[in-house]
Amino acid sequence: MDGQTWDETTRDYYEESLILHALHKGKLEVRSKVPVETRDDLATAYTPGVAEPCLMIAQDPKNARKYSIKANTVAVVSDGSAVLGLGNIGGLASLPVMEGKAVLFKVFGGVDAFPICLDTQDTDEIVETVKRIAPVFGGINLEDISAPRCFEIEKRLKEALDIPVFHDDQHGTAVVVSAAVINAFKLIGKPLPEVRAAISGAGAAGSAVAKMLSALGVRDIVVCDSKGIISPSRLSEFGEDKLELLEFTNKDGIVGGLAEAVAGRDLFIGVSKPRVLTREMAETMAAGAVIFAMSNPEPEISPDLAKAAGARIVGTGRSDFPNQINNVLVFPGIFRGALDAEASDITEAMKVAAAYALAGLVSDEELSEEYVLPPAFKEGVAAAVAKAVAEAWTESGMNEL
Repeated sequence: MDGQTWDETTRDYYEESLILHALHKGKLEVRSKVPVETRDDLATAYTPGVAEPCLMIAQDPKNARKYSIKANTVAVVSDGSAVLGLGNIGGLASLPVMEGKAVLFKVFGGVDAFPICLDTQDTDEIVETVKRIAPVFGGINLEDISAPRCFEIEKRLKEALDIPVFHDDQHGTAVVVSAAVINAFKLIGKPLPEVRAAISGAGAAGSAVAKMLSALGVRDIVVCDSKGIISPSRLSEFGEDKLELLEFTNKDGIVGGLAEAVAGRDLFIGVSKPRVLTREMAETMAAGAVIFAMSNPEPEISPDLAKAAGARIVGTGRSDFPNQINNVLVFPGIFRGALDAEASDITEAMKVAAAYALAGLVSDEELSEEYVLPPAFKEGVAAAVAKAVAEAWTESGMNEL
């Protein structure tokens, strides 16, 4: 157990969740935005009046955003192959999670989202299915699809569709982690180009985090997968995704495992599995290190052990410890901004803008070792992220193409 201990909540959220889902038969419903109480209402909302907006869309597909739900609707698409800490449970079993994601879109971003849980894990079938349903939606949120398939699925859909396609497990995680990194090293007083980072996990989240850190100016990054450091000595093992990581990480060619990866590092980011970072490993990091251990429900190292090992700032994905690093801080705002700007993509510049906008919501007076990110329920989070994302799209000039 490596001395790691956990304070269990007195509430049984598992049992409460079963009761809630059974009572309401899920968490979503469809409601009309318009009244249908009279013959005139019926004639306007449906036939014959509805023919006119149909004709307007037929004349110009861009009118779909003006006359239909497309302007504010996102598909939450999953094949259930990598659900939370549950693994490959399939599309049907993933439905409560995707419903929950849709609820968060609505509550935090005012975005109407609907779960699309697929009865296939074939890459070609997933791509083809999403392409066929895309006309209804203003954006596609890919969720809980395992690596490396998720990389190809996202790439192919981005190439095929004229609406934003965003794999939240990758990019949402990367943005919220980046915001936490920005503020942590602002507090410490160390410029990002001088930060030496180690990442545990080379899947969807780990790869995206590495790319975002590089975009922020972090130059020295080492990434570990389950077999050790991603290094040139292992080239024969790697697919395209890990070869791409090698293009900008581990420039010194370090070899070994996680122990070698973290030695002397200023920053540890965990997106892997519980208890892989021992106290002894953490003690070899640079003085006053930053540790963001985000495996759920149990982090790569418990906060108490990380602090005992000398870490100055510690964050996890859990709500019962300081510095919760949660995607809900970013994905509603990112899609809100993309929809408002009528963006056809979510670019790297938009993600960087989102990270800095989120970091900026913590004032200099608020910033502390236990407060590097705003809480999920802080007013104005989604709006600030949305504004930054929309402005980044407009400034790119892509909206004029």
